Amino acid sequence: MVYTAVLRRNRQNRTNYRKRVAMLIGRHSFVSITVSNQNIMAQVLKPLAGGDSVVTAVRSRELLMYGWKGSMKSIPTCYLTGLLLGIRTLEKGMNNLILYTGKGSFTSRVAACLKGLIDAGVSIPVSEASLPKIERINGGHIAQYAEVLKKDERKYNSHFSSLLKNGWVPENYSYYFEEVRTKITKNMRTVPDSTLSDRSKSPTRNAPVI
Repeated sequence: MVYTAVLRRNRQNRTNYRKRVAMLIGRHSFVSITVSNQNIMAQVLKPLAGGDSVVTAVRSRELLMYGWKGSMKSIPTCYLTGLLLGIRTLEKGMNNLILYTGKGSFTSRVAACLKGLIDAGVSIPVSEASLPKIERINGGHIAQYAEVLKKDERKYNSHFSSLLKNGWVPENYSYYFEEVRTKITKNMRTVPDSTLSDRSKSPTRNAPVI
């Protein structure tokens, strides 16, 4: 039997070496988005032969400083995390990135984080059709569900116990979202003209996700 050596990080399902080689050859700076059960971690990195160099990073828990009291891993949270990361990326003098998913999948949460980066002014090649709609990003679907669930007080209090404990009214979720978004973009030199425009500011070509 012939033994074929497999690289450790490939064996651990942590690195896609084909994508890594493509990034190194193209010398593209990239964004990496990790969604765990409790938090979101978004980083902008430069690929180097000796390892990746972190340019800037944001954890969703940093949104607490802006008054965010919602879930730390929801779609609205992913968007706000991406928006904050985008602002910091521009401050570093970078405005062109690609998405690196590695062995992970392109989920709705990853797409929401990308939308935040794009709305901040960072150019990322992604199809507009793959980005979440406004009502998903600003938590409109959560507010609508709260209106429906309010008819059953027991289920309502149980499902939204965390929000209610933090002093938020679930039906006003979109309002709280806009409030936090305004605080984040307050010191931006260029704030998007339209609030959560459906149009992506990046090229709309169907670029491959690395």
